[in-house]
Amino acid sequence: MSLLLPMSAFALAASISPGPVNLICLSSGTHYPIVKGLIFVTGATLGFIALFLGIGAGLYALLTTVPLLEVLLRWAGVAFLLYLSIRLAMDDGKLPVQATTKPPGFITGALMQWLNPKAWIASASGIGAYTMGNDPAQIAMFAALYLPICWLSLASWVYAGAFLKRYIQTPRLLVAINRLLAALLAASCLFCEALYTAFWVTPKNRSCERRRVWGHLLYLSQ
Repeated sequence: MSLLLPMSAFALAASISPGPVNLICLSSGTHYPIVKGLIFVTGATLGFIALFLGIGAGLYALLTTVPLLEVLLRWAGVAFLLYLSIRLAMDDGKLPVQATTKPPGFITGALMQWLNPKAWIASASGIGAYTMGNDPAQIAMFAALYLPICWLSLASWVYAGAFLKRYIQTPRLLVAINRLLAALLAASCLFCEALYTAFWVTPKNRSCERRRVWGHLLYLSQ
């Protein structure tokens, strides 16, 4: 029980801080009805929880036995997120009554987390910092805490986007916002990839103790 508050604080800091998925939530709120954004949020939340439980069960250890698969997964994520940032940068800033493009949906949200370096870092560092020996009961409790916190955190970004849509109607200003979001999305993607590489790639960084240190540093940096 003494870990509930620290776990919750870590989950909130990791979930609500800017990252690729958060920025897509913000963009979704500015372009589509809130309910569409919340569908994406639900997919992203459940996708993250599945990833979290998978890492707790030893998924990353399994991936390290096939280095090529690990590299492909990492760079597929980078390419996908950079593609989204380019699409966002090219948006014309117009807000028609009915959106003409398809919003990111449940499946997109779930898949994005598996391609999102921030999600891998948050999962591994949280499990390393707040569970003892990857204890299944503690991981399950952590996941149960993480689920509502993650959903509410991502939903807040959708509502922030809806606020912008409601009060900022000038296309020129929205174009500037879209390009800023695109730049932030690309930067956050590359930063998370660099952090992911520093966290995982060298063997000395794979020790349990180093994961605990990185977990606390990630929390304190939010």
